[in-house]
Order: sequence, then C-alpha cells, then structure tokens
Amino acid sequence: MSRLLLIDDDIELCELLSEYLATEGFEVTAVHDGLSGVESALNGSYELVLLDVTLPKLNGFDVLREIRHQSAVPVLMLTARGEDVDRIIGLEIGADDYLPKPYNHRELVARIKAILRRAALRVESSHSVTSHLLKLEDLELNLGNHEAHCNGNPIELTATEFIVLKSLVERAGELISRAELTELALERRLVQYDRAIDMHVSNVRRKLGNKADGSPRLKTVRGSGYFYIVD
Repeated sequence: MSRLLLIDDDIELCELLSEYLATEGFEVTAVHDGLSGVESALNGSYELVLLDVTLPKLNGFDVLREIRHQSAVPVLMLTARGEDVDRIIGLEIGADDYLPKPYNHRELVARIKAILRRAALRVESSHSVTSHLLKLEDLELNLGNHEAHCNGNPIELTATEFIVLKSLVERAGELISRAELTELALERRLVQYDRAIDMHVSNVRRKLGNKADGSPRLKTVRGSGYFYIVD
C-alpha cells in the first residue's frame, strides 16, 4: 500500500479525500499547515506528497522549496483553477505535476499513479545490476540508476525531468511534439493551456546550461515541440 502525505488546511476535504484514496489502495496521512508539512515530508517514509498552495505558517511554494533542498520525493501540487502562475512557479521549483482545484477524484488518482510509476521505475533502475549508459557529446545518462552527468558534473534531475531529457537525447536532432513528450514523460494527454511539459523542459535546459562553445542544447519550435541540438 502506497503511503501518501496530504498537506492541506481544509480539514473536511482532507478527511473526505483520505477516505476516497483509501478505497483506491492508498494510505493517507494529512497535516494542515506548511511547517508540519515540511517536517512530515522529510521525516516520514512517504512515496508521494499532495501539496496545496494556500497554507498557514508556510505557503505551498516555500514548503516545496524546503522539501527539494533535502528530498526528491515526488510532489503533486494542488492549485486554484485559473491561477496559471501558481502552476508555473510550482513546476519551476520542482513539482512533478499539478492539478487545479476543483479536481475530479478519478483524475487525481490517475495523476498519482502515473507519478508513482515514474518514481518506481527510478528505484527499480537504481537496483539494476547492469548499467546502460546513454551518451551524447558531453552528456551522459545512466539508465541503470537515473544519474545524469554533463561535462563530468552531476546534474540533479527529478524523475520526470530525467525522462524528458532521456526522450530528447534518444531522438537527438528530431522534433518531438509537446503532445508526444507529455505522453512520454507525464503519461497523460496534452490539454489546452497545459504548461507542465514546457516547464519541465525549461528546468532541464536551465540545469544543463549551454554547450562548451556557448551554443544552446535544446531548441524550442514555437507551437510545435522541442529537440536536442546535435552538431
């Protein structure tokens, strides 16, 4: 049974959501303020954190920053509908995905399961006896343990960011549409106004930096998709 941490100040919602998720096979612990959320996320053995943006004592963005300083535990942000800036900020800080409120419970479960599958793949790979290296120029991806190195330096990527980069490197020089990359990395269809995949690519671009000669690694084709530039 997967253990989830729910950080939300709406106590009634937490009770209802915990009961529903229990029927889906999840064990949920709920806390109702940001400080307790950080402490629980870092001290508990949770497989995923459901994090609301609006919280007392410490808002959701600050909670995520504190978690990311010490942990790569998957985080699904819960944001107010229409607050696109909240979603962008959350993804920039390191959220794995977001879901606007009010959300459909079946959609929430689908997002949770998709994130857990990506995290499980990373854990399974890390225990693999053989390591499969994917190399391109000065970039090296270890598919056995999901480690990434650029110019010999380690690059800290979330599970989602690793899949994004792996997908682009495997098809370097080839345009991958936003819709296809969303399905590959997030395991869901791209919908209108969905900026999640764009922010994950942006995070990967920022973490990798430019090539040794100063040229960019990733190319954005506006309205179409992305590709890894090969010389």
